[in-house]
Amino acid sequence: MTGIALLGAGIFAREEHLPAIQAIPSLTLKAIYSRSEKSASLLALSASSAVDIYYDVPAASASASAGGQGEDRSLDALLKRDDIAAVVVCLPILTQPAVIRKALEAGKHVLSEKPVAKDVATARELMDWYNTMTSTTLTKPVWAVAENFRFWPAIVHAVDKIREVGGKLVTFNLDMFTLVKDDSQYYNTAWRKTPEYQGGFLLDGGVHFIAALRSMLAAAEGEEVTQLTARSALLQPRLPPVDTVYGVLTTRGGVSGTASISFGIEFKAGLQCQVVTTEGSVTMTSSEVTVVRRGGGDGGAQVVEKTQFGRDSGVKAETEAFAASIARGGVDARQTPLEALKDLQILEGLLESGAAGGAVKAIQ
Repeated sequence: MTGIALLGAGIFAREEHLPAIQAIPSLTLKAIYSRSEKSASLLALSASSAVDIYYDVPAASASASAGGQGEDRSLDALLKRDDIAAVVVCLPILTQPAVIRKALEAGKHVLSEKPVAKDVATARELMDWYNTMTSTTLTKPVWAVAENFRFWPAIVHAVDKIREVGGKLVTFNLDMFTLVKDDSQYYNTAWRKTPEYQGGFLLDGGVHFIAALRSMLAAAEGEEVTQLTARSALLQPRLPPVDTVYGVLTTRGGVSGTASISFGIEFKAGLQCQVVTTEGSVTMTSSEVTVVRRGGGDGGAQVVEKTQFGRDSGVKAETEAFAASIARGGVDARQTPLEALKDLQILEGLLESGAAGGAVKAIQ
């Protein structure tokens, strides 16, 4: 069994990561870390078995601990434990890179939440460091980036069906519209309410939908987006810096499609991701996958399959994939930092193009 620690005690850690870890027999939750003792303690109470808590200790208390007057409850102390081999990092966007690096330096396997970093430059720097580190050490800790949408049953099914339909890519579209309301639990977190990173909710949540689109495009003859142009807007003043982006994306093969993402539209809602080839189309929503192929007497389009899906966040499946990666010593292809970087490149490209009034951006 692998001893694991959960670094972060926020909403997603509480509602998704904790139950996912507890549901996997090969993982044993040993400790929880949060920036505050209160948050760590509250999450620990939700665990089905006793776990140790760690938190950021005030300077005066830390000095007392160093003098032998108390037990060290710092993150550094947690990472020194031999019975903890892996960590899940579920912390605010700006905090994560330093914690990821610290955990990897301590020899711990890491599953870190998306996005991989606040911007492409920071992500590349962290990845370059990791590649250098692992090339010079005998024991290579696994670094996986959590992108649960790649493990959504609907997306997994859609990817399989695109491969089954076959044909050459004709076009594609991604449409995701919602409104982040004042009473949203995610809105009412300080670091999201006043974001100190590009894109606000478009960065934090938008990479999910880019990951879905990229997964489906990859199933269509391995297509990748290489160029885009976009327009962006701030429709809700409380969701700065922008909450909406409309993009036109072009693949390596010269095929164009669209990507529209908004967290600020009140009277339009829903998610749809569609790939169209010369042999048919596959359309994915959060609850259904529809396959259309040529058929009938006149050879026209015909719906050949509709598959319904219930709610499944995919977090348990991605955590199982991480556990399997630890066992074999290599990261799951859906969780590589490079895949997360490519999601971020497109999202950052859309934001930068939108800010520049539609300037064409190349995606390397």
